[in-house]
Amino acid sequence: MDAVTTLEEHRCFGGVQGFHEHAAATNGRPMRFGLYRPPQALAGQACPVVVWLAGLTCNEQTFAIKAAAQQEAARLGLVLLAPDTSPRGTGIEGATGDWEFGEGAGFWLDATQPPWSQAWRMETWLLDELLPLVSERFGADVDHVGLMGHSMGGHGALTLGLRHPKRFASVSAFAPICAPSQVPWGEKAFGRYLGADRAAWRARDAVALVEDGHRCPPLLVDQGLADAFLATQLQPQRLQAACEAAGQPLQLRLHEGYDHGYFFIASFIAEHLAHHAQALGR
Repeated sequence: MDAVTTLEEHRCFGGVQGFHEHAAATNGRPMRFGLYRPPQALAGQACPVVVWLAGLTCNEQTFAIKAAAQQEAARLGLVLLAPDTSPRGTGIEGATGDWEFGEGAGFWLDATQPPWSQAWRMETWLLDELLPLVSERFGADVDHVGLMGHSMGGHGALTLGLRHPKRFASVSAFAPICAPSQVPWGEKAFGRYLGADRAAWRARDAVALVEDGHRCPPLLVDQGLADAFLATQLQPQRLQAACEAAGQPLQLRLHEGYDHGYFFIASFIAEHLAHHAQALGR
């Protein structure tokens, strides 16, 4: 494992919230992640992990600062892992200046098109490098992992859960981009990261994955009905229809008055952590 540099650590509800960086072999870049270790982990227990995949413009600190998740994670004995949303400081032309694409917008996939394909390897970094590193360096139980995310990260949670059902015991999402192949955010990102062949996009689209036979543990999805992106970018009704047709268990909860931000997430994060804890045997 490459050396881990601890950038910050803070005591929090009896545990420790840390922010770390390591030299990732996956893409040859320094990559950052947030890690909350509950008091049980500090006492030597190998606690299960819940991974949070953040949305557009976010980084490894956003969830830790805004979601109000640590108190419940401390009670349940869950490690919270929040990877950064993309490589940083790549110097690639077009990687900055557009909040919907590039740095801060990795879409939780491995890009296949140059110049993005060398550094934008988010799926491989998470599964093959970051989770093993968290086990090796911090003693987390990465044989028992839950996966959740928000918006772009909700898309990531759904697609990675469907693509790797044996890796994740539980999956949930807040306001996910459910059918990215059919909405502007996804079309912009997929066209550049994956190329012009839309058939190749299906493997990165939750609705298409369900339609094509992929399955995962029962899904929990929360969506605010005052979300400005609901109709144009998120479209949970497409996911609901695909899951109903395919027999994929889905609990879609719609909430009057809630928008797209972290006040919405903080309102229901304890219920999501309970969803994961039950599946993880906590």
